[in-house]
Amino acid sequence: MKCLRYPNLVLRLCIFSTLPLFVRMHHSGLTKIIYCTMTYNTTDPTLTDDEKQLLKALLSDDHELSAYGESRRLFLKQLIAAGGALVAFQLLGDQSLFASVTDAPYKDIPENIEHAVNVSFMVNGTKKSVTVDARMTLLDTLRERLQLTGSKKGCDHGQCGACTVIVNNKRVLSCLTLAATCGGKSVQTIEGFARNGVLHPVQAAFLKHDGFQCGFCTPGQICSGIALMSEVKNGEASYVTTDLRTVHKNIQLTDDEIRERMSGNICRCGAYANIVAAVKEVLSGKDVAQYWPLIPAINEKTVFNPEQHSNKLQP
Repeated sequence: MKCLRYPNLVLRLCIFSTLPLFVRMHHSGLTKIIYCTMTYNTTDPTLTDDEKQLLKALLSDDHELSAYGESRRLFLKQLIAAGGALVAFQLLGDQSLFASVTDAPYKDIPENIEHAVNVSFMVNGTKKSVTVDARMTLLDTLRERLQLTGSKKGCDHGQCGACTVIVNNKRVLSCLTLAATCGGKSVQTIEGFARNGVLHPVQAAFLKHDGFQCGFCTPGQICSGIALMSEVKNGEASYVTTDLRTVHKNIQLTDDEIRERMSGNICRCGAYANIVAAVKEVLSGKDVAQYWPLIPAINEKTVFNPEQHSNKLQP
């Protein structure tokens, strides 16, 4: 039969010819059947009469499977070898066959790289040296070459802030920053802020105040929040700073200042009020009341009455 003209017949042959063999594998042993099939040994004394007949039928050269003269024996040899490998992987599935893959050194230099440059820099306190295309961005280097996927690729145009990382204590948009320009510099990503299982204060504040929903923009938001604290300590002004002559170190930021300084990070879920509260709590060092958008300001003197506000909650 011709496989190009009768593909369904080949498929049926694959199914029906291997099914009895795998049944025999379960009872007679996987190694013995595969070995006898691959070596054309139909006279093995350990085989039963039924198994010998089965192997003779499978290894028959009476028919060709394709217009290219491929014999049935060769086809079944390849098919059984592949099927045997699959069965072996399934039987050994509980073993840690690939446990060492993540520990193996990552291949640094891809094949056929163009305009290659070597970049050595510190990433989260660890020295890294990678060979990249001179046009490769820092974001792609972190995600694809160093496997640090916390920094997200959102707009890829420097407009959403999801890719924000910290380079030499300054926040940058890694999708617009060439990796080749970061040689000798220190890069911090979201993966490097926690220490010994303890979250950075900004990370903890985001959790406390629900400063996220889907979480896609959160790594960039947190990086901006951490960099913002350094800007405040250095006395760096923003667009809404009223009097530049009075700017000094350790600025006490208002909510408007925080919103302006975090405006480069877009949250499509709209968790802005919670993000401001989280950043404000870390900057001030004082607890900030959690924000509840459907409930007016609640404090020790105010008790929420559902009946009083039921009309406001209805559309």
